[in-house]
Amino acid sequence: MRPFEGIKVIDITHVLAGPFAAYQLALLGADVIKVETPDEGDQSRGSGSDRALNRRKMGTGYLTQGSNKRAITLNLKTEAGREILKKLVADADVLVENFRAGAFPALGLGYEELSRINPRLIYCSMTAFGQEGPRGGQTAYDHVIQATSGLMAATGTPEANPIKVGAPVLDYATGTMCAFALSAALFQRERTGKGQHIDSAMLDVALILMSSHLTGYFRTGAEPKPKGNSYHFATNSCYETKDGLVMLGASNRGQHERMFRAVGRPDLAEQSGNEQREELCEAHAQVLREIMKERTAQEWEEYLQARHVPAARVRPMAEAVADPQLQHRGVVHRHNGNGDIPGDLTVPLAAFRFAHGGPSIETPPPRLGQHNAEVLGALGYSADQIEAFRRDGVI
Repeated sequence: MRPFEGIKVIDITHVLAGPFAAYQLALLGADVIKVETPDEGDQSRGSGSDRALNRRKMGTGYLTQGSNKRAITLNLKTEAGREILKKLVADADVLVENFRAGAFPALGLGYEELSRINPRLIYCSMTAFGQEGPRGGQTAYDHVIQATSGLMAATGTPEANPIKVGAPVLDYATGTMCAFALSAALFQRERTGKGQHIDSAMLDVALILMSSHLTGYFRTGAEPKPKGNSYHFATNSCYETKDGLVMLGASNRGQHERMFRAVGRPDLAEQSGNEQREELCEAHAQVLREIMKERTAQEWEEYLQARHVPAARVRPMAEAVADPQLQHRGVVHRHNGNGDIPGDLTVPLAAFRFAHGGPSIETPPPRLGQHNAEVLGALGYSADQIEAFRRDGVI
């Protein structure tokens, strides 16, 4: 039995962060009902690298976190749409929304209103800046928060900066953080019997992801500087080899000593501490730049790893996902093709495994409104009523 079996989640989110939060619960057994607008649906349905799928409203941006969910459409600007949602909420455990702060309360669908219907409801609001405060009414996406938070300013090289991180890390980190918050709130409810309102902000998540930089800044006033592929220690940086780049990760003192012994420079292995390593960083780097050119990146990776020195050849995604270790870990799941998604579809599963009852995928991402009849029928609506909702633009 997976942890969230029997838990009902109403997922009224779009793009990446919100859907990813609900996806984490779906992987662990929750019944996640994705609610979208009847006309366009989640805007991520039209985004991704496969334009044919985008036109089908099944873009890879949506497919990434759509498995194990049921999909319905509701026009929440209509009274009938809001009433249907309230019926859904009556026996739900979780509602997740990531629209502009104040948008749902303005529709009469805020936490205060819905908790009166269901006091055990855990209501998670995900926004760029939080529900209140000077920026509470502003909106943003991942890259905008990267700019706002200082993350971009700390990324890049001394010559080329600021640069945003290549992947939408704040979206997925926010989704993961909210999944953790929802799990904690569900556990808390087991003890108190009470629901909860979770106020999550992407800006907060960005700062938490820079926690050590944040603490250092408040202590000394030193802002993190973009250092590219280099770090404070020469043995913990990236170097050119015969045929590519290798990233060294000899971070602590023991690894530093093993590194220099491994490359035939035991005279550089000893040092009094990290301060001296920082002072000698450039001198050590000059030595390593020459030595690293003596072998290929793959040869260095194998040679150094065999000597317990962290090192890795820099790989593009095509090589990274072909690594047998990923196959062994079961990080991804492959759906067999069907009418909605021609050909195979491979999606991320989870970044952890359980000994039993862990994350799994049973159903592929649904079409827009695929489960309207099923979900509304379970709420007591007749086939004629459902058809009338469709004609009137309610679903």
